[in-house]
Amino acid sequence: MRLIIAAVGRLKDGPERTLLERYRDRFADLGKRLGLAPVAWHELAESRAATATKRCAEEGAALLKLARDANTVIALDERGKALTSPAFAQLLGKIRDDGTGTLAILVGGPDGLAPAVREAVHIKLSFGAITLPHGLARIVLAEQLYRAATILAGHPYHRG
Repeated sequence: MRLIIAAVGRLKDGPERTLLERYRDRFADLGKRLGLAPVAWHELAESRAATATKRCAEEGAALLKLARDANTVIALDERGKALTSPAFAQLLGKIRDDGTGTLAILVGGPDGLAPAVREAVHIKLSFGAITLPHGLARIVLAEQLYRAATILAGHPYHRG
């Protein structure tokens, strides 16, 4: 199953980018063996529109354009369902095992997701009730993808 990870905002070089790349690399190696590859990571520029509504709309259109060929689309959204790591792994495994050709996971920018994105996606997930900066949410997503792969592989990384 091909994965598309699309996120609004660009991480600058430094500790955040290094941490993101660490989990992306770990997931890429294991994900390939589990049929969770190839993975295309996209960073979209934040909109410069004058209002949050217009920024969300522009960013949402760009996210949906990247996800247009996906059979299943997940959005990280504060209103989404919070899953445990094992439940997230089970969801990824089920999507893969159901024959999904392409899965897209979308991460909005500082202003959140446009209503059009929320309406278009198949699944809305949340990393909990707290608000994370969009760059940190991307790092958490990369780690959770790696953790899900280790769970699916029976690797001892996840001890919870």
